[in-house]
Amino acid sequence: MTLDYNRRPSFADRVNDAVDCALTGDQATRTPRDYLGGSRLGHACERALQFEFTGTPKDEGQDFSGQSLRIFAIGHALEDMAVAWLRGAGFDLYTRKGNRPDGGQFGFSVAGGRIRGHVDGIIAAGPEGFSLAVPALWECKTMNAKNWRACVKDGVTQSKPVYAAQIAVYQAYMEASVPGISTAPAVFTAINKDTAEMHHEMVPFDADLAQRMSDRGVRILQATDAGDLLPRIAASADFFECRFCPWAARCWRLDR
Repeated sequence: MTLDYNRRPSFADRVNDAVDCALTGDQATRTPRDYLGGSRLGHACERALQFEFTGTPKDEGQDFSGQSLRIFAIGHALEDMAVAWLRGAGFDLYTRKGNRPDGGQFGFSVAGGRIRGHVDGIIAAGPEGFSLAVPALWECKTMNAKNWRACVKDGVTQSKPVYAAQIAVYQAYMEASVPGISTAPAVFTAINKDTAEMHHEMVPFDADLAQRMSDRGVRILQATDAGDLLPRIAASADFFECRFCPWAARCWRLDR
């Protein structure tokens, strides 16, 4: 068999390269977050969250690829479709204030704006016969078939603790602007990106989890202000979470 060492990029390769170059170029022009996202507080490693909050450069090659950005974009598009599907089914779902295109997004800002979050939506009423407690926080996630099946089997709290923490934090911090949202169970929607199947579950407010995550946020802010580096989650670089961390090389080069 003769090997072709001079293979030229195909038409598809060239188009995809052009698309990905445009996506990564656009991403590079976006202003980085200057706050700690409420949706991230459930991440297992506080040091990783500190790196994220301070905008610490990721390891070489760990920035989002064009393919990753396309996956994110597909997820956002599916979430928009889920909004339309639920509204069509009779759910009074608000995604922006007044449900106007120019309405501000629902969210919260605490600790002088250094911890913030934006919610996917708020359900003001459900279809007849559902007896849904309202106002209810609505959070929607898209995932591959494997993760979706785990979510259906075990529920979001057990299968996706980061999402569960996000829900609890959002219910707690949104209470001031949307009274009763922490009393009504949140509605969590998961969409299987491979099959378009949907899973929905009601998630009661977990005040203890919300408090732990709030305390974690304060701990990260205080450590950062003091110039302290929070502990790693593990004692070895081959720990599962570390192997997928975009700051792993930087982190384990440090002597603490």
